[in-house]
Amino acid sequence: MKPEQNKYEWLDRVDSPQELKRLAHDELPRFCDELRRYIIEQCAVNPGHLASSLGAVELAVAIHYVFDTPDDKIVWDVGHQAYAHKIITGRRDAFRTNRKLGGISGFPRISESPYDAFGGGHASVSISAAFGMAKAAELKGEHRQVVAVIGDGAMTGGLAFEGLNNAGASRRTNMLVILNDNNMAIDQATGALKGYLLQISTSKRYNAVKNRLWRLFSHAPLLLDLCRRVGNAVKHGLLQKSNLFESFNFRYFGPVDGNNVQALVTVLRALKEIDGPKLLHVMTVKGKGFDPAEHDQCAWHAPGRFNPQTGERIVSADGRDRYQDVFGQTLLDLARQDRRVVGITPAMSSGCSMNILQQQMPERCFDVGIAEGHAVTFSAGLAVAGMVPFCNIYSSFMQRAYDNVIHDVAIQKLPVVLCLDRGGLVGEDGATHHGAFDLAYFGCIPNLIVASPLDEGELRNLLYTALQSAAPFVVRYPRGKGAGAQWRGKPFEPIPVGRGRCLTAGEQIAVLSIGPVGNDAARAVERARAEGIPAAHYDLRFAKPLDDALLDEVGRRFRYAITVEDGVVRGGVGSAVRDLLSRRGYETAVVSLGIPDDRFVEQGTSEQLHALCGFDEEGILKAIRQCRASQ
Repeated sequence: MKPEQNKYEWLDRVDSPQELKRLAHDELPRFCDELRRYIIEQCAVNPGHLASSLGAVELAVAIHYVFDTPDDKIVWDVGHQAYAHKIITGRRDAFRTNRKLGGISGFPRISESPYDAFGGGHASVSISAAFGMAKAAELKGEHRQVVAVIGDGAMTGGLAFEGLNNAGASRRTNMLVILNDNNMAIDQATGALKGYLLQISTSKRYNAVKNRLWRLFSHAPLLLDLCRRVGNAVKHGLLQKSNLFESFNFRYFGPVDGNNVQALVTVLRALKEIDGPKLLHVMTVKGKGFDPAEHDQCAWHAPGRFNPQTGERIVSADGRDRYQDVFGQTLLDLARQDRRVVGITPAMSSGCSMNILQQQMPERCFDVGIAEGHAVTFSAGLAVAGMVPFCNIYSSFMQRAYDNVIHDVAIQKLPVVLCLDRGGLVGEDGATHHGAFDLAYFGCIPNLIVASPLDEGELRNLLYTALQSAAPFVVRYPRGKGAGAQWRGKPFEPIPVGRGRCLTAGEQIAVLSIGPVGNDAARAVERARAEGIPAAHYDLRFAKPLDDALLDEVGRRFRYAITVEDGVVRGGVGSAVRDLLSRRGYETAVVSLGIPDDRFVEQGTSEQLHALCGFDEEGILKAIRQCRASQ
């Protein structure tokens, strides 16, 4: 066996795109093999988004081999396919800290590297951003290439088509869109666009003709453009399809094998010399080069820790269920009881466990693609026609549908159940994915009911309550496992809307929590009582409407109220509690714990981030002690 320092013969020679360019053309496949092996070995012990980045290895290598980065700008979309890009651009050693507290981000970040031209945590942003960069270069008289790499289902987002529509109208602006087509998002791709691309990529007759043309003509820009014209004519003749992208005034090239690095280099060199907006359609395999990931692409999108030799995933079994699985099973149970119940998800069926309903009742489950705004308004249309839609969207992605919630659901008082998965600090995905703002941004919208459960049983009953309410209803819960409460097989129990509960009676100091962070609060209160501080603990349950009677009791009986929420303090539940107590003339001092004002929280484990923000068990106990010391 070779010594550890010689483990990567080719990868160790490259720490920048400039060094990559020193490799010979025929050395690139071996470099790609080592780069892919390095990603697998690092992700095995430091989990991240594996399968997408494995599929994009050759693409990243070819782009940096051909283009002059960082002067040429590359926008990755979605950014979780950019691990190879990060490693090539001087972050090979830093990749060991990927997604860790104080380490590099799992997504491109402008502040992290000059090679990260634009952040890419949410999907479908690349074409709009790249067009802005290309237009700026044109206006400033700068000669640079701008490339948008869009994949993993991101082309299904409406923003991508808004970008195509605008950029295509500017025929002189020089930009290249690379559509990395692996027929996947996190789950199997859906929708009419998928069918269109699939027909192009799988037609034997069309591809046989196209491949002969590309072998003859792809080495030179003028011949490549001729190949494009002839290929589009053949496509129209054989497939009876006009070219969607050509209709946006983008010259379409492809599809080509995106896992053949040498062929990609040849094509990209030719495309580099063709001016104006153009689109290269490349076909890649999600999970390429790692058999388990190729055969189960959904599971290996973000698999957690695993054995890189055997592919065995390392899962800790502690008997607790994930909140998303409680949601998924409860939704199926509700659908079996009530024919009006349907499920809607924007390309996250396995991520939110709506695949449980999808497998049992596919006709009542709708994956609408990466289109959060459409998901909400589609749900509103279902509701106005008598259905009860459960629309599940990750909290940070719901930000993209804010107007749809206000305009299409809340104003019209439609019974849409908005299920916010990943509420609060989600951990290693960092600032782009934290569900930090939902309690604040939904708390100001009229007609919405906003609730968050303490544990798994409460989540199940809140979903049942939402079904019975016939009102716009938000149920918010975090990523990860629950508190261990029993919920399976238990009958549904409605929860009075706007009513909290007292979990522990006490004096002088009241802790008011909302959501699962209340379990940390309960432990802190128990420890405080052991120290002789008889603090009370209330579970608010509802951020909106607040429990007036409960807060009147707090105002009358307690000198201090400590609010605890896994969300931003400014405009959050703590602010609402303080405002209500003040309006009613109570002199109770309110201390609000949560995500601090005016800052984005970076990546780390959820436990680390809760401690960093001061609302973990220790932080809550510290606040109780400080209130006691102030008496």
